[in-house]
Amino acid sequence: MTVPSPLAPAATAPDNMIHIPGGRFIMGSDHHYPEEAPAHPVEVDAFWIDATPVTNRDFRRFVEATGHRTTAEIAPNPDDYPGAQPDMLRPASLVFTPTERPVPLHDWSQWWRYVFDADWRHPLGPDSSIDDLDDHPVVHVTYDDAAAYAAWAGKALPTEAEWEFAARGGVDGQEFAWGDELLPDGKAMANFWQGNFPSENLLIDGYERTSPVGSFPANGYGLSDMIGNVWEWTEDFYAARHQADPSRPCCAPRNPLNQAREASYDPHQPHILIPRRVLKGGSHLCAPSYCRRYRPAARHAQAIDSSTSHIGFRCVIRAV
Repeated sequence: MTVPSPLAPAATAPDNMIHIPGGRFIMGSDHHYPEEAPAHPVEVDAFWIDATPVTNRDFRRFVEATGHRTTAEIAPNPDDYPGAQPDMLRPASLVFTPTERPVPLHDWSQWWRYVFDADWRHPLGPDSSIDDLDDHPVVHVTYDDAAAYAAWAGKALPTEAEWEFAARGGVDGQEFAWGDELLPDGKAMANFWQGNFPSENLLIDGYERTSPVGSFPANGYGLSDMIGNVWEWTEDFYAARHQADPSRPCCAPRNPLNQAREASYDPHQPHILIPRRVLKGGSHLCAPSYCRRYRPAARHAQAIDSSTSHIGFRCVIRAV
């Protein structure tokens, strides 16, 4: 399926955006997590993409101009969450909290806390602020928040294919956005977790949580933070595997977009019909010992109503 009607082409280079030429690449991977398979050829048209994730400074301008209230700032509708405890239906978001000792890695509730009044202005809870974090990626934004910002800015959210093509920086087949070695010469090329997650953070990259955008080397297209720092929303609904036939390289899909909303529901929660979209890029919490998703091919399912302290976004403008 193809991307919906594109936005008008930019007459001049948009501020803080980089032009990505169209082309063909191998999307996905057959060597890591099953949801990344199969690796398959895809073609995308040219587009512009934000050079960095949307920052707190950017998002503040949007909120001041529109009065937008994020999902995390609004009490959930009980009808959407049958069986939920009434005292939990308050404005809140998920905040990462490191553990004091190693814990079983199959239980994410060991390190994620549902914090009342945590939101984009208060990333660690009501007593925190973003006073010194203007250049950090905005977090605690749901898909609807990201889409609202994109519409206000005259942009759109990238498709998964556009995002991955841009993240690869013009080089196909490499494990990472910078090559095939995670820490070349011992140097961190992105903000991800080093150490025994979630209790030991060695801080080789210098950051415990998010980092100012552009703190690490840009990729071949000049894009920063495509890997690590924060996960980024895309337009695609999630599917457990790529819907592609890698045996037909002659017929690479052009500008694919997964629009199968109902198929994206979490099969482990059949009573809650919340669609899930694809996140890309990994975050500062991805670790060799736990979540090796600091790669362009990596992908993750996220309910569109769920915000966390490690999810942000960037936008695109498509040329006609």
